[in-house]
Amino acid sequence: MYTRSFRKIYRMFRSMKNRKGMFVLIIGSPGTGKSANIYSALKSLDLNVYDPILFLDNHDMSSSEVFTEFYRTLREDLSVKTNEEVYKKVQEYDLILLADKLLDSEFIDGDKVGLSLWSLNKGFDTFPFYFGILMEFLKHRKDLEKINVVIQTAFVFRMRGVKYDLLTDFHIFSQIFVFIISRFFEVIRISYTEAETMQIVRNNFKDVDEEQIRSCIKKYGCKPRFIFESLERNKHS
Repeated sequence: MYTRSFRKIYRMFRSMKNRKGMFVLIIGSPGTGKSANIYSALKSLDLNVYDPILFLDNHDMSSSEVFTEFYRTLREDLSVKTNEEVYKKVQEYDLILLADKLLDSEFIDGDKVGLSLWSLNKGFDTFPFYFGILMEFLKHRKDLEKINVVIQTAFVFRMRGVKYDLLTDFHIFSQIFVFIISRFFEVIRISYTEAETMQIVRNNFKDVDEEQIRSCIKKYGCKPRFIFESLERNKHS
């Protein structure tokens, strides 16, 4: 569905065919479909995309170990020897995408862990990793002027069994946090109006009435994935 959020991502991706130096964070609460929007937009465009995979050995790796493994993986994948060569090599692409294959790689290899699952397990101990990435960004800013980078971004942790994202779920605190990082990066937030959410659900569940959808929105917010899961459970119960 062509929501406002999708159109923003599509226009941003399309501009990357003729522009360089864009560094974009795509944020959104868990369940809003960041991946669906990203990959649907890319499917419609003729872009040369580098979408690397990151496999971590376990949930308990330290931030420094994950940082080292991240750059080791890039060097090996791109057949270069140094981090400086990494930045040169990726200039050949229209877009560098750090998304599902890096964040949720346990779905590719069940014996490994993706960055999202590692972050969820480590909680606030992940900040040194993200701080290290920020320092790399500042250190190689000249090289990055010749590269487009898009990162599917979330700082997710569990509280009382519920997933929360620091960038989107804590009102004023989240707004301040996003304001700070928007000084360094372009930020696009995936979110939907109630009307958009209802249409998304109708497109996937033809036999669900409006009252059921409104009830789910009241319970889960405008987060289609959680609503889909709830409706699927009800359908099979």
